[in-house]
Amino acid sequence: MLPLSSLGFLALQLALPVAMYAVVAGPLALRVRSMPLLLSARNGVLAVAALLTLVSATLVHAFVTHDFGVRYVAEQSSRDMPLQYIITAFYGGQAGSLLYWAWTLSLLSSAVVVLSWRSARPLMPYVIAVLMGVETFFLVVLNFVSNPLERLPFTPADGRGLNPLLKDPGMFVHPPLLLAGYMSWTVPYAFAMAALLSGRLWNEWLIVVRRWALLAFTILGAGLLMGSWWAYHVLGWGGYWGWDPVENAALMPWLTGTAFLHSIMVQERRGMLKVWNLGLAIATFALAIFGTFVVRSGILTSVHSFAVSAIGPFFFGFLALTLIASLALLFYRLPLLRDEQEFDSLVSRETAFLVNNLLLVALTFAVFWGTIYPLISEAVRNVKMTVGPPYYNQVAGPLLFALLILMGIAPLMAWRRASLGNLARSLRWPAAAALSGTMLAALAGALKPGALAGILAAVFVAATVALEFWRGIAVRRRLAKEPAAVALTRLVARNRRRYGGYIVHLAIVLIALGVIGSSFFQQQREVTLAPGERAQLGPYTIQYLGLSEYRTAEARLIRAELIAERDGKEVAQLRPERQFHKNWEQQPTTRVAIETLLPRLEDLYVVLVGWEETADGYHASLHLFVNPAVSLIWLGGLVFLVGTTITLWPQPQPARAVLRVPAALRRMAGSEA
Repeated sequence: MLPLSSLGFLALQLALPVAMYAVVAGPLALRVRSMPLLLSARNGVLAVAALLTLVSATLVHAFVTHDFGVRYVAEQSSRDMPLQYIITAFYGGQAGSLLYWAWTLSLLSSAVVVLSWRSARPLMPYVIAVLMGVETFFLVVLNFVSNPLERLPFTPADGRGLNPLLKDPGMFVHPPLLLAGYMSWTVPYAFAMAALLSGRLWNEWLIVVRRWALLAFTILGAGLLMGSWWAYHVLGWGGYWGWDPVENAALMPWLTGTAFLHSIMVQERRGMLKVWNLGLAIATFALAIFGTFVVRSGILTSVHSFAVSAIGPFFFGFLALTLIASLALLFYRLPLLRDEQEFDSLVSRETAFLVNNLLLVALTFAVFWGTIYPLISEAVRNVKMTVGPPYYNQVAGPLLFALLILMGIAPLMAWRRASLGNLARSLRWPAAAALSGTMLAALAGALKPGALAGILAAVFVAATVALEFWRGIAVRRRLAKEPAAVALTRLVARNRRRYGGYIVHLAIVLIALGVIGSSFFQQQREVTLAPGERAQLGPYTIQYLGLSEYRTAEARLIRAELIAERDGKEVAQLRPERQFHKNWEQQPTTRVAIETLLPRLEDLYVVLVGWEETADGYHASLHLFVNPAVSLIWLGGLVFLVGTTITLWPQPQPARAVLRVPAALRRMAGSEA
């Protein structure tokens, strides 16, 4: 009897021609004006989703039933792994993560053709073609280069097991969110390409794409935050962001996607930045593919990346083809992309959004250059140089400061032309709050210039957001006679896009304050202690009690027992570990001891580096950290999700966007629909 994985193998092979059919059937249906053919293309999208769901289910079944005859299962799991990690091993390696990418794209594509079928009917043939074109690429790779259901010529008794770094609760959320974040930028790209291919280049595609872009922005942003949290509590270097090439690769499409979300508001409102918006949609998708390429090819050294494999050239070729074709189409349509209006004043909201975009793109380019420079250096000079955090911090710091300041100014500016007098009056309270907050921080001992500048910008943005909420609440209380809490709730409910965006701005403020506190005021010390000895770090005294050893079915654990005191009182018990997993003994992993102490909002962070047996017991080498304000980053992540959820939530009575469509084009659109 054939194993169930053979059914999944067959479904994976069948999905490829179905996806290829949808690529051709969609545009052909438009050309021959055949609605049945267009419906069959839509059904092809749904069929690909069903087939890849079957493939994914058979792979999960192979993991759960320990079918080590499947090569990927033998490489990524073992019999003694807990069930939750057996299931998450699905995307723990290269082949499985590519299947996850393709599967989630098929599900999202199905959601697009179902939810946007009516609102974007004239664009849908090309949307289907682009979505299934990307799907076809991944299916080619999965079928011919990295098949997750490939069987071994024999069946091992047990598998190697999952990489120990992945045996962590973060595995449940960070990889699937990050991969889905990369994948979800395919939808805005598909709508942008559909607009270019069809010639329907007015605001129609933007109205449909905004929510899909916001969804992608949310998923990728959540993936980045969860990755920072994972790095903080697993990798054991005392931080949450190290400007690693794979971290950079995930950050870049989020930055350009953020620029896209802001600049499409200018096109919706003023009919401007048309070429720029299409370029951002193309760039964001290309950077998402580049991020997948960096992780899967192994061409850049990273704690996240896979080993060098045959998959790299395929991704590079696909990326090059995508960029060449997309940019050629954009240049071809340039005559139809003239802006309807011009900038009326340098002091206007659209100008602020344009500057915001330029800063975000400049930051993206700086990160991109730092990421690829080692490759260029090796190719040109045969010397592989590294670009470390000092470069990124020096370049990113001023740009992020400027972005924060602009984030505070832009909401107070009017469209078209802002009065300098009105703007100055609006800015006085946020400016006063920012100066007061900075002075208080200086009096509290935060005397580093960079930290004070960051605090000034963060408080300024928070005060601007507070002012906007206060104004809206005041108007509702005056006109509707509502209590403050009711006015706030209804204010947000009736303009979710605007006030959800402000809540996201508050999230950025919290994250910025967390980064400032932990970057400028971190304290650390490396010590070696005998049992009973103490070490001082800042206001805390750390006492080492001894070392103990534990064993589980999977690993041998070495744990240090410590007590932390402040002013003679115990404030925390800390137990950092080193873990030696079966089949991975040469790659021990760290389990950091972290205790967040209130009200100071400081993390005591202790890493067990090593130990040595002596006559008076085991001496432990420890790396001690005091990390101020890191918890604000995780709080900011929760606020980010609240803000984006509010913005994504459908309005009870959606406002109708004004389309600036010439009469002839309206008649044409009506005839095509």
